[in-house]
Amino acid sequence: MDIGIIHQFLSEQSYWAKGISYSFVDNSLTHSFNIGAFTDRQQIGFGRVITDYYTFGWLADFFVLQEYRGKGISKMMLSYLSDQSWYQRLRRVMLNTSSAQGLYRQFSFGDLANPTYIMEIHRPDIYLPNQQ
Repeated sequence: MDIGIIHQFLSEQSYWAKGISYSFVDNSLTHSFNIGAFTDRQQIGFGRVITDYYTFGWLADFFVLQEYRGKGISKMMLSYLSDQSWYQRLRRVMLNTSSAQGLYRQFSFGDLANPTYIMEIHRPDIYLPNQQ
């Protein structure tokens, strides 16, 4: 994985990880199942799954660089993930997205069955200066 490209996208272009440090990105990849999309050895897409490989997975940091969107790259990455034997046995797989519900619905994601069961601590600006 090209951590520099991933860090640049997450820290500068994503809505969910603005300002995240390089070391945070690097460490998050170490503890995740990572998927990359490449063309001519250049990374153009990325995603990761935070998982125990048996019961639960959380999809995080999925993106395709702007100039490569609309070419089915996200679908290829999600198809690859869906084909993993460990992924198929997970009891629950979750994600958070503000704009790609249609994409994820194609891969069996739906609305929460019991939204009142889900709780969170949400700190959207935690990586930005003066927020810690």
